[in-house]
Formats: sequence, structure tokens, C-alpha cells
Amino acid sequence: MRVWALCVLLISSISLPMIASAQQPDIVQEHWYHTYATLTVDVNAWADDYPDIVDLTSAGETELGKTLWVVRISDWSNEFKPDGSEKEIVYIDGGHHGNEHLGTELAFLTAEFYIEGWAAGDQEVIDVLTNTEIHVLVMLNADGNDLDTRWNINQVDLNRNYDHRWNEHDETQPGSGPFSEAETLANSIYMNTVVPDADLYVTMHTGVWIMLHPWGIIPDQPVDWELFHGIRDDINANISEIPVRNANQGLYPNSGTSRDYGYGVMGYPTFTFETDDEQFLLGSVEALSDRLGEELEVMRYLITNVWGWRARLVVQEISVEDDEVSIELENQGRSSTNNISLQYISDSGEMLWNSTYFPVNATNSTIATLDNFSGLEDGGVWQLHYQVRLVESSRWTTEPINSTIVEIIDSDDVGFLIGYGILNPLTVISVVVGLAIIVKPEEEDLENDE
Repeated sequence: MRVWALCVLLISSISLPMIASAQQPDIVQEHWYHTYATLTVDVNAWADDYPDIVDLTSAGETELGKTLWVVRISDWSNEFKPDGSEKEIVYIDGGHHGNEHLGTELAFLTAEFYIEGWAAGDQEVIDVLTNTEIHVLVMLNADGNDLDTRWNINQVDLNRNYDHRWNEHDETQPGSGPFSEAETLANSIYMNTVVPDADLYVTMHTGVWIMLHPWGIIPDQPVDWELFHGIRDDINANISEIPVRNANQGLYPNSGTSRDYGYGVMGYPTFTFETDDEQFLLGSVEALSDRLGEELEVMRYLITNVWGWRARLVVQEISVEDDEVSIELENQGRSSTNNISLQYISDSGEMLWNSTYFPVNATNSTIATLDNFSGLEDGGVWQLHYQVRLVESSRWTTEPINSTIVEIIDSDDVGFLIGYGILNPLTVISVVVGLAIIVKPEEEDLENDE
């Protein structure tokens, strides 16, 4: 173990009860890397000082029993967004490799930015925390951090221990099997049980100045390349020249990583954020908030725009004529999707009709014509069912369609009209005048559908 770490641990353990309500002084915070002890002080101070926005929890324990602290940040006075929809979820972890201190500090600084920004009344931060939950597991490999080593206490590389094509590249020290280590097992359980619906996952490391997206296991671009390349272009044009690459080609082939697990198993858009490797053993001469300021700007962009890192479908029109249905919809998100179906269900939830799948590209409008419609019924309602990204592991969502839809009714089909006309007088008018009535959603209704 590092001599300095022993000293800090000893001092922290003696003074912990006295300083638990305050963070470390700026001169320490900005220039010295965290140990598990100082991190424990800081995250508990956040929870004590900012209970309205900081919910401190644990994802589990390391092999030696250290708590895996997760700092959850949001405006907890409201469970949902102001429009009643669910908040977006961002998941961040740092410190897979115990000696990659700048990656751990970037995770810490990201949490700190939103906590201190809220306290300062920063409007960007207020908007984000009103609509988003940010979950930050700052230091995954706390045992390795105190030993200043890449590995955990069992000499396993935690970022080769995930259950996604584990050890297919004959990795060095990947463990005895997927999730053989307490740290990675706990991280995967947190992903699957607490943040399964996250729309952004960033894992933070130190090595080469680069951002890596899937895949690491193969040289192929991910099926959601359009999303990843769009993010890359935004970052490089407006924020930073940091390279944004496929991990296999941008760095080297690897398997069993948390990044590929996050994308290939959980269906998240995922990035490995690699900060530069010019790090001194104890800390940084340059203030960490300055040294990692550009990286933090990139993180702010990713978090602020998390709403767009999936398909976001808004129905513009639906027209029904005999057994054929046409739907026009707009994708306001940055991801394409292949698996969209239009569904018609009874008021009791019984599936009356389910269309074939059809695709829509990112930031695009689509008109699809669907046949074999079984007919309208009293109380029937429409909904969209689709995957939010192209990758097979991405989650499915079912979203109701505003009741003000487009209808085209055959005026000769009187039996078809009777039941449905009770609910919608416009269909009666279409019988009399022999015309198709088209009713479009109001702008306000479209916004509520988002």
C-alpha cells in the first residue's frame, strides 16, 4: 500500500466524526486524489448538506467490504418531470482501475458540478435536475485505489470481468468467470435493478485522451452508429477535439468490459471516457477542476441532451379506411429504430390489433401504411410499441396516442360507423356529406405526448 495512502487513511479515520459535515478544504480537494476514506467523508457531507437533491446509497461492497457509494442527484421534491412523464436517467461510474485516479476524479467532479450548481442557483443545473436523475458510483475499485494498483484485491482486472463475451480476447486477469468479483457483480445488479432504463452510461478511466464507444469486442461500428457519430460530431464541432472512436479500433480489442456490457446487454448508449495518463502518484499540481474542465464540458453536453439519446416518436396523423391504416409520425430523438408497431386495444387492455413492424430514422418523419386492420370498436384506444434504439438489447416502450387522431371512414360502411360514431360525432358528419374527416392533434397535445 502507498505510504501516503496509509497516512491519509489514518488521519481520516481519526478525524472522520469531526469533519463529516464538510468536504475537504479546496487545496486538498483540488490537488489530491481521493482515497476511499476521503471519498466517504465527501459523499456523506453532500448527503448531509444537500438532502433535497442528494440521495446517498450503496451498490454493494468491495471484496474487502468497503461500501460502493452511489451519489444519486435530482430534485427529489418531485418524482416526475413537470409534465408528469418519467425523468431521464444517467449512470456514471469511475475507478474500475484503482490507479486511474483522474477517471475517478472526473466522476467526482461531475457529481460536484451539479450539486454545487444547484446550491448556486445555476439555471442549467436546475433544469437538468428537474428532469433527470444522475447516478454516480464514484469509485468502484476502492481496494485497488488504496493499493494504487490497476487490479482489485484478487488481482483481477474488473473491466474484463463483465458478462459480455467474457475472455474472448484471452484477456489478462479477467477473473475465474463473468462477475466473479464482488465489485462487478454489484455494479451489474445496480444496472439491472435500479437504472435499467438509463439513456446514458459513461464509465471513466485514465490512459489515452479519448472517448470510446462500442464495440471493443469487434471492429464493427455499432448498429446505432448514427447516434454515436452524431454525438461525436457535436462534441468535436462545439466543445472539444477529443477523439471519439469505436473502442476496438480507437484503442485495442477487448472483451468483458462494462462499456460493451452496458450496450450489448443493457441497451444503453455507452462511452468509456479516458482522461490523459500524465498523473502524479499523490495528486495534481494543476487544480483538478481546471485540468479536467474540458472533459466536464463534454459530460455536461451528454447529460443536458440525454432526452435525445433514443428514438422519440410523436404521432402526427392516423387515417383509417376499411382494413388499412396509415400513420405519419415524427422522430424527435437522435436514434433510429426498426421495431415499431401500431396497436389498437380495448378499454380493458385487450389487444384488438397489432400491426407489423416498421422503421423510422433518427430526426425524420415517416408515413407507414399498415393493412389487415380488424376494425374500430367502442372504447378502443391507440398506442405505439417500439424499441428506443436499434441494438437488440435496448428497452421497449409503450406510449399512448392522443385521442384526437386522423380518421378516414368509408361512408357506405354504415355498420362500421354506428358504434364508433357515438364516441366521435365527426364520423356521423362523414356519413352525411360522404367526406373523410381529418382531425389533427393540437400543438399542446403533441407536446404532452413527448
